[in-house]
Amino acid sequence: MSISLRKITHQVSVGNVKVGGGAPIVVQSMTNTDTADVTATVNQIIELAQAGSEMVRVTVNTEEAAKAVPEIRDRLDRKGHTVPIVGDFHFNGHRLLEKYPDCAAALDKYRINPGNVGRGKARDPQFQQMIEFACQYNKPVRIGVNGGSLDPAVLARLLDENRALPNPEPLAAVTRKAIVMSALESAAKAEEIGLGKDKIILSCKISNVQDLISIYQDLSSRCDYALHLGLTEAGMGSKGIVSSSAALSVLMQQGIGDTIRISLTPEPGSSRTQEVIVAQEILQTMGFRSFTPMVISCPGCGRTTSDYFQKLAQQIQTYLRDQMPVWRTQYPGVEEMEVAVMGCVVNGPGESKNANIGISLPGTGESPVAPVYEDGEKTVTLKGDRIAEEFQAIVERYIESHYGEKAEA
Repeated sequence: MSISLRKITHQVSVGNVKVGGGAPIVVQSMTNTDTADVTATVNQIIELAQAGSEMVRVTVNTEEAAKAVPEIRDRLDRKGHTVPIVGDFHFNGHRLLEKYPDCAAALDKYRINPGNVGRGKARDPQFQQMIEFACQYNKPVRIGVNGGSLDPAVLARLLDENRALPNPEPLAAVTRKAIVMSALESAAKAEEIGLGKDKIILSCKISNVQDLISIYQDLSSRCDYALHLGLTEAGMGSKGIVSSSAALSVLMQQGIGDTIRISLTPEPGSSRTQEVIVAQEILQTMGFRSFTPMVISCPGCGRTTSDYFQKLAQQIQTYLRDQMPVWRTQYPGVEEMEVAVMGCVVNGPGESKNANIGISLPGTGESPVAPVYEDGEKTVTLKGDRIAEEFQAIVERYIESHYGEKAEA
């Protein structure tokens, strides 16, 4: 796999997490609780962290939210969760950080949007005030430009310049330039105020996939700041997953991106952790990082009229992911394991042999037995009504023998 890596010589420290400078691409997420509700916010941060989110952003939009941040940090620490908390500020961040210094100190990073940090003459002094707080409390800042809240002054200036050209560019092209320019100019101002490059992360988010790719290619060619990737609003369900996968995979394959977030609209009543799982799976399927054992399973066809293999694949996949909060420390390396759950004799034995451990279930009309392969060798043939339970037990024994303390010894 050929990957053109972007050269960033500095790293940004966000709490205990390193961003850029050769560090692994970091998975982020964001709560959707009312931050003023300390209990609900702490519970969701823990849920996201246990799913694998390496930093969690919270909305800090009111005095009540700002007051709650130190208590949220304290409760997380007392529960043994050190995941960094990022404060998301819009419109009034300068006032909240000034009035609530404990909030400013408790957060691990500030997120500032140049498009709504202040309007007109208020913009520059309010932006400066935010950066000065970051310098005072030694906090990194993500300067996050959004297409939906682009600084109108920057866009107006570039539109005026464009109109004066012999061959003016389309509005979409000028808007893309304005998004990049807003980020770069804001970063330059932050450095002038005193914030070092090792405290700055940039993002330029928009919802259109091709526009996002073009914007980040332009941005990355013009700076060496650490970059955060993500669509502004990815959407719901498969649309959001596909859009995010398409955009971020192209950019990361080019070496662009140091942190990512998948901004999925949650299905009604569903867990917020879905965005974390999708981010991890994009990174893992692209070969950048490993988070949990991967289950390889076939789509099914006329040879697999039973749904048994589908249920077993789902059961094993859920089981493996649920165990990872414990296994991550108990069985180092297990996240790189592959498990195959196949539905018939066509590809079943071959795929099972290629995985660390695999099972080839009988298809329609085949002998009702299921051979199990470990590291390419058939070790047992399962049959009867307890194939699922017996295979899970075999997976557990494999993990213990290959990744446990005895295996290391």
